[in-house]
Amino acid sequence: MGSSPKLVVALLLALASAMVVTAQNTPQDFVDAHNAARADVGVGPVSWDDTVAAWAEAYAEIRRVDCELVHSPEGRPYGENLFGGSGADWTATDAVNLWVSEKQYYDHDSNTCSAPAGESCGHYTQVVWRDSTAIGCARVICDGGDGVGIICSYNPPGNWEGQSPY
Repeated sequence: MGSSPKLVVALLLALASAMVVTAQNTPQDFVDAHNAARADVGVGPVSWDDTVAAWAEAYAEIRRVDCELVHSPEGRPYGENLFGGSGADWTATDAVNLWVSEKQYYDHDSNTCSAPAGESCGHYTQVVWRDSTAIGCARVICDGGDGVGIICSYNPPGNWEGQSPY
């Protein structure tokens, strides 16, 4: 029984597409995206931490069922940013870029956020929080395959009231 050449090509293209999405979600992809934003404001780099990543992965698995953007319980040991998007093509860089896009609302001189209703700058300030030096992130496809959930955890946590991120 032979395979149709069109079927083989379609399967190879699907496999290649899946490999590209996976290749864009490595620990280094998360670290690089964070460090680009941090370098932009003169903050030192973060590095990947497997313990922090294990926390993010465990919580992402809990949220996989509904992919609701609900922060992990109070008392968590790490700072946290959440991302959710419909479809399955969202990458590590997409999530970090979305968080960093909040920079437009942050005024460093006054250490205030002037985001319009429904917007924030807290995700951005966590990305560039100078004292957060280790990250761990996780990406899951939501049950049902209709979306992606991404969580990044930060050690030590940032976004302390009244403190400037950098």
